[in-house]
Amino acid sequence: MKLIKTLSLSLIGLIGTGAMAQEFSSDIQIRPRYEYTNGFGTLLTPTTSHTSFVGQRTRINLNYGDSKLKVKVALQNIRTWGNVNTLGNMSTDKNGVALYEGWAQYSFTDKWSTKVGRQMLSYDNQRIIGGLDWANQGRSFDAALIKYKGEKSQLDLGFGLNADSEAKVAPSTPFATDFKDMQYAWYHTSIKKLGVSLLALNLGREYQKSPSEIETSYSQTLGTYLNYAGKKLTFDFSFYGQTGKIGANKVSAWETAANLGYAFAPKFKATLGYEFLSGKDQTATSTMVKSFNPVFGTNHAFNGFMDYFYVGNHANSVGLQDVTLKLDFPIKKVNLSVAPHLFYTANELAATDDKYLGTEIDLTAVYKASKDITVVAGYSQMFATESMVALKGGTGLKDTANNWAYLMVNINPQIFSVKK
Repeated sequence: MKLIKTLSLSLIGLIGTGAMAQEFSSDIQIRPRYEYTNGFGTLLTPTTSHTSFVGQRTRINLNYGDSKLKVKVALQNIRTWGNVNTLGNMSTDKNGVALYEGWAQYSFTDKWSTKVGRQMLSYDNQRIIGGLDWANQGRSFDAALIKYKGEKSQLDLGFGLNADSEAKVAPSTPFATDFKDMQYAWYHTSIKKLGVSLLALNLGREYQKSPSEIETSYSQTLGTYLNYAGKKLTFDFSFYGQTGKIGANKVSAWETAANLGYAFAPKFKATLGYEFLSGKDQTATSTMVKSFNPVFGTNHAFNGFMDYFYVGNHANSVGLQDVTLKLDFPIKKVNLSVAPHLFYTANELAATDDKYLGTEIDLTAVYKASKDITVVAGYSQMFATESMVALKGGTGLKDTANNWAYLMVNINPQIFSVKK
């Protein structure tokens, strides 16, 4: 304890010696989540059954900032309760500590800066690029950014280059994780209560063109996101197109979505939404990629919380239409939401002409127990049709119920803050 106290006092002294205003802070997140899965992600089959588990994120954030420089280091441990026995130690514990973020941002002027290192990227409603906070591990990128932030406008230019190692000769197999290189531009401006964003994302992916040749193909995601926030009325709209090539195959896909919300009372809001993601007929023989890919989106937040679509699944498939009606209202100190989803394919199934896949109902309750503790609970039920069975396999509503429930506690206190 004496050593820790000495180090803390030394750090405070170092921060206090600079001429510029400096701040150092640290916070901890402990986030255990219990889940009961009974047809989560895909329909149950006659040979599968429900399960339950507890996953936990433990994260510590260290932040430093002065008038020119900002630095953040975030370390985390991700584990499932019980996958290391009670005698686990440093040599056998497979749930090690990993770097989630480690970046530095330097401001050249009041408006222009650069940011380099491992960092979380999140833009607009996170449909194309998001932090994926629901997943315990989250998502972060190794990237370099050039940033502009004016009074009403922002511009981010991002760059990434990935490799398996620092080998000095070219590898003999393609780089298979996410992408080989990335460039993007994101621009946002505000016009009174209307926000307008433009995104251009270029991804290079390596593939084995021939037994002796590795080539990089490039695909592009281009589009816009608009959002309006009034006193009672809210509205957002997105449209994205995808082109270029993935491997040797050409890409032609698109997505559009709109959500209209209205606060009928100070504590009651209804939001009607529709999203269309292009796909491809199951019987199609063309090699063209027509199925839209949300790329790095926080996909758990879209198309139902049971993750039947675009969460590690539904790629290169028949696309999707999602009609939603979300109701938000509090009961005493608990904020509740009810969100039914009606799912349809965007393209034709081989086994049936019926595009209606089923209905999912999501219930969510959020309770802020204290300044640093939030409790979130949810329940979701999937009412699948025979078309869903034809698409995903498994058993439908006639044979078994497919549902999911969770209880999550987010504990996030600030443990240290010094400002000089």
